Amino acid sequence: MTDLTRLTIAEARTKLAAKDITAVELTEAYIGAIEAANGALNAYVTVTPDKAREMARASDARIAAGKAGALEGIPLGIKDLFGTEGIHTQACSHILDGFKPRYESTVTQNLWNDGAVMLGKLNMDEFAMGSSNESSYYGPVINPWKAKGSNLDLVPGGSSGGSAAAVAAFLCAGATATDTGGSIRQPAAFTGTVGIKPTYGRCSRWGIVAFASSLDQAGPIARDVRDAAILLKSMASVDPKDTTSVDLPVPDYEASLGQSLKGMKIGIPKEYRVDGMPEEIETLWQQGIAWLKDAGAEIVDISLPHTKYALPAYYIVAPAEASSNLARYDGVRYGLRVDGKDIADMYEKTRAAGFGQEVKRRIMIGTYVLSAGYYDAYYLQAQKVRTLIKRDFELAFHAGVDAILTPATPSSAFGIADEDLASDPVKMYLNDIFTVTVNMAGLPGIAVPAGLDHKGLPLGLQLIGKPFEEETLFKTAHVIEQAAGKFSPAKWW
Repeated sequence: MTDLTRLTIAEARTKLAAKDITAVELTEAYIGAIEAANGALNAYVTVTPDKAREMARASDARIAAGKAGALEGIPLGIKDLFGTEGIHTQACSHILDGFKPRYESTVTQNLWNDGAVMLGKLNMDEFAMGSSNESSYYGPVINPWKAKGSNLDLVPGGSSGGSAAAVAAFLCAGATATDTGGSIRQPAAFTGTVGIKPTYGRCSRWGIVAFASSLDQAGPIARDVRDAAILLKSMASVDPKDTTSVDLPVPDYEASLGQSLKGMKIGIPKEYRVDGMPEEIETLWQQGIAWLKDAGAEIVDISLPHTKYALPAYYIVAPAEASSNLARYDGVRYGLRVDGKDIADMYEKTRAAGFGQEVKRRIMIGTYVLSAGYYDAYYLQAQKVRTLIKRDFELAFHAGVDAILTPATPSSAFGIADEDLASDPVKMYLNDIFTVTVNMAGLPGIAVPAGLDHKGLPLGLQLIGKPFEEETLFKTAHVIEQAAGKFSPAKWW
């Protein structure tokens, strides 16, 4: 029998339905893989083997009774941002020390309702703030990929680094993730996996620890486009507990794979050719254009003139919302408490001890831009820029463009504790240069592996779509995937 952890979700689903394997066997294979690898990769912060076995046994019973759900018996990893009832949920922050919610997030409840099995909680940047998974209280995740001839540990990207690394290293069949400025698509690109940030409102945010509420959106990271389509179908729903979730039917995304691209217009934005971008990224982009052209799509040049303002505007809006959302962590009701001489002293000591450097930096930036005298100059201006960015996309789509093709990241994965990036947070923020516009405009975006660089590391392309037209992204990404092939890291862990 092949290694069960190498099966895609679609393959495992077929074997489970045919009773070639059991959910318990599949789950045990993943538990064994996690035990063997997690010490080296640090992808999981909590593993739940007993819970996984119990859920797998229940799945086998439902399969035997002919009552299998859409994800029956499929073992998944859950980003530590999703509330899971009675199980460690800390957003990888010390300030939520020991927190185990009494509720289940809507997205994870949807997955369990469809029969999925929980393997554990995945590492991430603290409160989802980061592009490298180095701000986690539990230490960095190690990318399963290594550069050719090098033993240097690389970052998996962030903030969903644990999700991307676990999927790439076969430590779960698929994973939940979230994307506020690129936190699904950038780690997917760095690990040779597929990640989709759906349209804002497609998945409920209820029960997910908030970073920036007008930007956050849940989505899957998976081994291939088909698996991502299967996962998103289960994750997405309207939710009365989240007024920003949208009451639209959730399509069968998998059915869109294999459809023709003939008659489609793919936009190529000139503003995404940034100074200092490696030649390999440009070459990859041209290769992606050629693949889509060969598949029958028409390629058109477009302009998104306000792209250059997206990153600075994002790093005003997101920290502003974070400073508001993170005010609730005060040591009074749950999580860490550091005693002080009075309540104000207790607040200060708890927050000083509980938040990491990057989170403190963003809270301070956010508090500053919301303060009297600066609100109009910074926050209001950033919101106006956001409207202009959204309008750029609307004009392109109005002119007949069906999807937009761009690079996913400005480079392949970089080293952990990279001194150049550690000393200059702005350089780290530039990793989000191709992804933040999508969040600012609330659009869907998918990252799909498209090739390897000269170091043998994966590079991804990004497709951006119209609101709630994820099907277009899936069918287009599937064409790129078929042309590029699939990529897996050489096992060293």
